Amino acid sequence: MNLVKNVGQTDRNIRYAVAGVLVLLGVISASWLLSVLGLIVLATAYLGTCGAYIPLGISTKKNDEQ
Repeated sequence: MNLVKNVGQTDRNIRYAVAGVLVLLGVISASWLLSVLGLIVLATAYLGTCGAYIPLGISTKKNDEQ
């Protein structure tokens, strides 16, 4: 399966920060839901693909980004 890269660098950096906060809050508050959401956000940042963007036709990736 070939995933479409549709997450730009700024979007990825924001997702990394949000993922860190969510995982940290999940660990501190012992909330597995926050931790899982943080891991999902982290995965979308790492892979550069957002499943929610695909049906909506959104891409934050600039044309010159690799």
